[in-house]
Amino acid sequence: MSIGVPKPLNLPFDPIERAADTWRARFGPSSAMAAVTSIMRAHQILLGQLDTLLRPHDLTFARYEALVLLTFSRTGALSLSRIGERLMVHPTSVTNTIDRLERAGLVRRMRNPKDGRGVLAEITDKGREVVGRATADLMDADFCMTMYGEGDLTEMFSLLRTMRVAAGDFAAREEGDLPVPRAAGARRGENGVPRGNAEGPVPEDGPVETR
Repeated sequence: MSIGVPKPLNLPFDPIERAADTWRARFGPSSAMAAVTSIMRAHQILLGQLDTLLRPHDLTFARYEALVLLTFSRTGALSLSRIGERLMVHPTSVTNTIDRLERAGLVRRMRNPKDGRGVLAEITDKGREVVGRATADLMDADFCMTMYGEGDLTEMFSLLRTMRVAAGDFAAREEGDLPVPRAAGARRGENGVPRGNAEGPVPEDGPVETR
């Protein structure tokens, strides 16, 4: 599949490395500063590439994630609060996403048959077809991460999971899952970051729930 991608900057130098050098000269060394700005830039790059890849399906990555989440449910329907919880986004963002998907005919709102009060979002047959085609394109493109090997991606997931545990995204299951607090100025371990081994939540595949 041929798609347009965001135009590369092709600068003659690495602006983040240059900023880190300037920071070091002015404020002292900070590997955290270089890491944070690199992560923020990587987020911009990935989101732009993924949204471009999904544009032929009239989806953004945020809308794609919501559709996939609904396919993980046995019934194909979830409450909006559960969608927000699983995607870790604000309720307003969930409402806007479901509104767009509903207008496109990819989901429909329905009353919760259990109590008649709660509202569920249910994926439609058209939604399943679209998410199937979009998933095939994402898998073919390796989610725009073809520059990394399998081992790199596994390590990246583990390193970033340490931050998510520290932020309270989910409960650490073992003592070794908890990140070790580091005093300001203390030396970091190998690779410059603490290690973690938490296990993330499994996809939602249980009965329909509302909250």
